[in-house]
Amino acid sequence: MSPAIVFERVSITYPDAPHPALTAVDLTVEEGELCLVVGRTGSGKSTLLGAVNGLVPHFTGGTLQGSVRLLGRDTREHRPRDLADIVGVVGQNPLAGFVTDTVEEELAYGMEQLALAPDVMRKRVEETLDLLGLADLRHRPLRDLSGGQQQRVAIGSVLTTHPRVLVLDEPTSALDPTAAEEVLAAITRLVHDLGVTVMLAEHRIERVLQYADRMVHLSSDGRAESGPPAELMVTSSVAPPVVELGRLAGWTPLPLSVRDARRRVGPLRERLSHCAPQPRRRRPSDGIGVPALRARGIVVRYGEVVAVNDIDLTLRTGEVTALMGRNGSGKSSLLWALQGSGRRDRGRVAVVAGREVVSDVDLRAGIAPATLNPATLDPATLDPATLDPAQGRQLVGLVPHEPGDLLYLDTVVGECERADNESRANAGSCAYLLERIAPGIAPSQHPRDLSEGQRLALVIAVQLSADPAVLLLDEPTRGLDYGAKRRLRDVVHELADRGCAVLLSTHDVEFVADTADRVVVLADGEVVADGPTADVIVSSPAFAPQVAKILSPQPWLTVRDVQAALAPRTATSGASTSASSTSASSTSTVTPS
Repeated sequence: MSPAIVFERVSITYPDAPHPALTAVDLTVEEGELCLVVGRTGSGKSTLLGAVNGLVPHFTGGTLQGSVRLLGRDTREHRPRDLADIVGVVGQNPLAGFVTDTVEEELAYGMEQLALAPDVMRKRVEETLDLLGLADLRHRPLRDLSGGQQQRVAIGSVLTTHPRVLVLDEPTSALDPTAAEEVLAAITRLVHDLGVTVMLAEHRIERVLQYADRMVHLSSDGRAESGPPAELMVTSSVAPPVVELGRLAGWTPLPLSVRDARRRVGPLRERLSHCAPQPRRRRPSDGIGVPALRARGIVVRYGEVVAVNDIDLTLRTGEVTALMGRNGSGKSSLLWALQGSGRRDRGRVAVVAGREVVSDVDLRAGIAPATLNPATLDPATLDPATLDPAQGRQLVGLVPHEPGDLLYLDTVVGECERADNESRANAGSCAYLLERIAPGIAPSQHPRDLSEGQRLALVIAVQLSADPAVLLLDEPTRGLDYGAKRRLRDVVHELADRGCAVLLSTHDVEFVADTADRVVVLADGEVVADGPTADVIVSSPAFAPQVAKILSPQPWLTVRDVQAALAPRTATSGASTSASSTSASSTSTVTPS
């Protein structure tokens, strides 16, 4: 079997970049392999994928040293259009790659460019609609779809051309757990039944690791290490919960799936049988549970489609609430309706202004929280939809599903300075928050040159600089590695400890298990579950995190919980150093100087 993808001593440097994005990469991917690319946010995963079909550097610019060959074709001699018949590419932002208006048209577009016969096109469109569960959406406008639905359409648009190589950048990042399993099942069928070579990057490694034949780990200096997943996971800088639990328990070889771990978990479960999970975080008693936002009878319609159907919701100070549900269940529509600038056909939203700090946690280097004076506002107007943008941001901040929509300046430092000025915060506040969530971003970089995760971190920092009473986050972990998620968790908890009410919409069950106090589940625009995190997600086959599945029926949610329970025994038994250091870093707090 001949190699499908070959990198020989490949280094890629972008214009004005202080160091190469990739350094001396040697990599061979055989035909019919599923190759998983992992690494920290900004480590060069998207650059590596873009080099496969020549988008890097033909489209992005920069300098490529070495050679990349795709099924024998050298990308230095073949531009992306010359490789379109053998490779399909799906980027991080599906909407940016669409060229038509409706689902069916988008699925057919690629085949039209390859001049396929109409009867062949029609057959493949129908097959793809069924394969990815898109049949009911075939005539829907692409811009009216949820982020997860757009992701499936983007994948389908390249599958219809029957590529021999498929390149996917975070293909499940916007999908709910069930939809992600369906997409991955379709991808693995292409690999095993048709011999398609698949190369994909994914931060939610827990979803993909068990299917991978090969793993490529990118370090922070742009160097790549390739090999079997079980071997590379021993030292990988990013690892899913099942691997971290294996490191903590000292299992060799490390498990790559829940099934592998369940077969070996007996002794660990016995050690935990007399323990109980410790409280997640210190919860200040004063002010906790006071309503920060009340929404009553919220209805959002798009034509005849009812996205949000008469929802009542109360968000409380000091509480982190996760909003979950399948793609298209109305999560994003509800967030925009609460924030005030989105569509709201019926219902009322009331926000309590002038909250008091309920903790002495200093999040922004001694900067006092900006609060509205209730005496200056008519209580009847405390609906953010009725306030000017500056006041509205102090009431309710929203980080949207597409964070780039809020960025329009030429540099990262410019965006941070603008945020400080608009929020009347001390200089450097936004930059400090950004460094906490995603360290190492150059202030001079253009926001469009950031990775998806880095761009998201920038928008989160921009919104947090206004110190809102209520913070809404739409898919806040998309594009973030496990370390960045832990840092985001710490920031969210500190905000909650200071009296902020946080509502985050996400499909990331591991982040919910580690971060949220409460979970609200939507289905068809209605609330179908609302309760403490453990009560809601552990009982759900779709939303249960890996640790809960492995240690069931015991009530453990995260590796952090397990390590805290075993800490005294771990110290005497010499448990894995790598597991200890990994989990320790997840609970550290950065104190500003």
